[in-house]
Amino acid sequence: KESLMPILENINFSISMNSVLRSQGADPKIIRERKPILLDYAKNAKEIGQPLLEPKILFQEFAIEKVGHERITLSNGKYLKGQLISQHLSGAEKVLVILLTVGDKIENKINEIIFSDPVLGMALEAVGSASTEALANETCNYFDKEALNNNLETTIPLSPGMVGWSLENGQAEIFDLLDASEIGVELTTSSLMFPRKTLSLVIGVGKDLENHGDMCSYCAMNKNCQYKEHYSEKVS
Repeated sequence: KESLMPILENINFSISMNSVLRSQGADPKIIRERKPILLDYAKNAKEIGQPLLEPKILFQEFAIEKVGHERITLSNGKYLKGQLISQHLSGAEKVLVILLTVGDKIENKINEIIFSDPVLGMALEAVGSASTEALANETCNYFDKEALNNNLETTIPLSPGMVGWSLENGQAEIFDLLDASEIGVELTTSSLMFPRKTLSLVIGVGKDLENHGDMCSYCAMNKNCQYKEHYSEKVS
């Protein structure tokens, strides 16, 4: 069917071996020094996984009509609500609602090999996660540049599940604003997305926006994340 919402399919991104290793919860330096065989698995997984990626970004822009207590009402009468939402979006003029995925082919491949070769399967899982993150980075860069070209600024990207915006409420709100089926994404009753390598985001756009810190400050894993240094800056 013909798409009714804008879809981006030409966002170029790349992943490093370090990002794949970090997505496995490993320290790249330690892996390279002590367990080079895992590096070989990661390289193999990258070769297998990259051709399976089908990145798509569905998005829609909404003007902000009203700012209330922990609630932003949009131009279509629908809303986003939560402490995080009001803190970051109350000064914005409009909101970009974004859903991005690398598709289900890599997930199907993971399911195909995970039991026969668990190490390779986990490495391929990491390739999928690293690719989704890299796609999100480049997507945010794209919209940052679009805003800059119009003499506007953007907020940090906000995602359901961050502190101050519950996963259940946030996912429901985003899927109410976007027709996720246009890029083959579904939301379960437990607020999980399929394909699993999918992210949902909102970004505020406006003039003279206040900086309220970085994404890590609002992550539930903030105090325990051993790789915080890699994600402590706004996606850029």
